[in-house]
Amino acid sequence: MPLDDFLGAVSGPVRQRGVGVIAPFDLALDRELWRWAPEEVSLHLTRTAFVPVPVSVEQANLVSDEASVHAATRDLLVPEPEVVAYACTSGSFVDGAGGQRRLVEVMRDAGAPAAVTTSGALVQALEALGVSSVAIATPYVVSITDRLRAFLGEHGVEVVASVGLGLHGQIWKTSYRDVVEIVRAADRPEAEAMVISCTNLPTYDLIGPLEQELGKPVLTANQVTIWAALREMGLRAMGPEQRLMQAVDAPAA
Repeated sequence: MPLDDFLGAVSGPVRQRGVGVIAPFDLALDRELWRWAPEEVSLHLTRTAFVPVPVSVEQANLVSDEASVHAATRDLLVPEPEVVAYACTSGSFVDGAGGQRRLVEVMRDAGAPAAVTTSGALVQALEALGVSSVAIATPYVVSITDRLRAFLGEHGVEVVASVGLGLHGQIWKTSYRDVVEIVRAADRPEAEAMVISCTNLPTYDLIGPLEQELGKPVLTANQVTIWAALREMGLRAMGPEQRLMQAVDAPAA
C-alpha cells in the first residue's frame, strides 16, 4: 500500500495508557509483566539502585527505602502513567501492613496519580475472591517467608502452610518444574487459595494448569501487581484460564 494511502486509512498509533513500574534492581521478568497488559497499555519500568546484598530481609529493606521509591516514582512521571506500581513482593511486606501503606503514600507524594504495591495488590485480590486462608510457596529463605506470613496475618489471612526454596539470588532462573514442586508441597485441603510470592519467580504459564490441578485460585506476584494497577485504570488484565481474571470485574476508573 502506498504510504499516503496508508496514512489515509489509519489514525494511529493507538493511544497508549501507561502504567509506571518500579522494579527491584534484579528483576529479570519484564516480559512476564507485559503478558497481563492489554494492547492499549504500555508499561514504563524503572529499577531501584543496585545493592551488593543477597536476597534477604536486609535486601528487602534496601530496595524499599522510601527515598529511593520517591526518586523512582519521579523518574516515571514524564510519560504520564495513570498509576505507579511498586513491583516487589518482599520489599512491600517486609515492614508489615504499615510499611506497605507508607510505600503507597510515598509514591502518591512523589506525584503518582494512583499507586499500588505487589503485597497490597495481593491483599486486594484475596479480598476480591473472598479468601481467608492460604498456602504460600516462595523462593525465599525462612526469615523472608516468615515476614510474608506475618503480613498476611495482619490482614486476617491465615497461612496454613508455607514452603520456600531458600534461594539467595538468581530467582528468575527457577524452572517451572521447581515452582510446581514447591506449590504441591505447600498445598493443603484447608487452604482456600495458593499464593506464589516474588515478582522474579516465573509463573504466568503455570497459573491455569495449577488452578485446574489444585481446584482453587492461584495468585502470583506479577499477576496481582498488574491486575491491581489495571483495576485502578478501570481495565481488565489479560489472563486466560486464570480465576482472578474470570471472577473479578474491573471497576470503573
